[in-house]
Amino acid sequence: MSDWRSHRLLRHLYSLLLWLLLPLVLLRLFWRSRRAPAYRERWLERLGCFGASPRPAEVWIHAVSVGEVQAAQPLIRHLLRQRRSVLVTTTTPTGTRRLRDLLADAVQHRYTPLDLRPIMGRFLDAVSPRLVLVMETEIWPNMLAACGQRGIDVMLVNARLSPRSARGYARVRRFSAETMRSFALIAAQSLDDANRFESLGVDPTRILVTGSIKFDVQLPGSLVERAEVMRRAWGINRAVWVAASTHEGEEPQLLAAHERVRLRHPDALLVLVPRHPERFERVAALVPRFGMRLARRSLQQACDAETAVYLGDTMGELPVFLAAADVAFIGGSLVPTGGHNLLEPAAVGVPVLIGPHSFNFAEITRLLVEREAAVQVADAQALSDWLVRWLGDAAERARIGENGRQAVQRNRGALDRLIQLVDVRLGPEPGPEDQGKGPQADESAT
Repeated sequence: MSDWRSHRLLRHLYSLLLWLLLPLVLLRLFWRSRRAPAYRERWLERLGCFGASPRPAEVWIHAVSVGEVQAAQPLIRHLLRQRRSVLVTTTTPTGTRRLRDLLADAVQHRYTPLDLRPIMGRFLDAVSPRLVLVMETEIWPNMLAACGQRGIDVMLVNARLSPRSARGYARVRRFSAETMRSFALIAAQSLDDANRFESLGVDPTRILVTGSIKFDVQLPGSLVERAEVMRRAWGINRAVWVAASTHEGEEPQLLAAHERVRLRHPDALLVLVPRHPERFERVAALVPRFGMRLARRSLQQACDAETAVYLGDTMGELPVFLAAADVAFIGGSLVPTGGHNLLEPAAVGVPVLIGPHSFNFAEITRLLVEREAAVQVADAQALSDWLVRWLGDAAERARIGENGRQAVQRNRGALDRLIQLVDVRLGPEPGPEDQGKGPQADESAT
């Protein structure tokens, strides 16, 4: 059987499996909505059924959740300055809220349609994009096939592929290779990522190493002032560390580590920021079990000298918490989630600690550790040891923090390289006579 026929057969099997799993996918969606009701909102969009059909957009950008939306923001703003019409899809409600907070009604938004041929075909026929930009790791065989049939270029941008993911794709190598060859271009974060894509059969001429656009983090102009206000609320002279984007199973370890830290620094404050809003209440209920006094940001509760834990249970304020802290721990790394972005604290000169599971940000972790801007710890006990050390040594914190700031500054430029690639694909920007022809968001889409 030819490779083409084999790939087509495997894609049919993939589609059949998705159809069989569809009831479970919808059940999981509604199960998650028990704790996060936003998952029930606009759920029909995931099946390609829209209250108001998406209007045509020159560029479709898919960003899964908060991190991808945050990373894509500068690129989206560049396209809007060129008067390009943009539609953004996200998978999670938190990603949707972050997009709305950052860009309001400047772009259309829809939830990501499921990768089934009739659903994806209906969506593409409505949007009719000239270019599709997929952020980081999303690889959808039916979407790529449908775009290929319509002559739509698809770029995988800020692309990363962990060793674990590469091993998974290698188990279905022929199918993976044919699917990934459908990308017009893969803009990889690192040489290691590029090599892993190539090892799966992607044509090396379609892979470019552009770096991570997350190094091009843009700090809000008011960040320093807001951080100073926050720090005064916490206490200027006390030791403060932030545990950012924590996941299920991490908070008990972090609270136990905080107990050990407070043996050496009795006034130390832990600012605890769970990754998912639906977990805020559970985490709040966990803190008193450790005999610690809790204050909640969402309730505007005062953080006095007796407060041991401050729960960051709001959205969009993590950059302020990080900038106001002495040390940052990046969550999703004491459990095998793969970690989150280390660059936000590094960019504001805050020393970074991360657990052993950092495969989602392996290259960034390696770079910051090599530059002595971060330390990777094996477990919560080692985490508490480093916290005790750093919270007691302001000079060491300043040195580590400055290393991080310089590492971020020296690795900027990926955004400009990516913008050049996108501009080449799109061609000349629309003239003034075309302004206003593209879609703008309506209330049903935000």
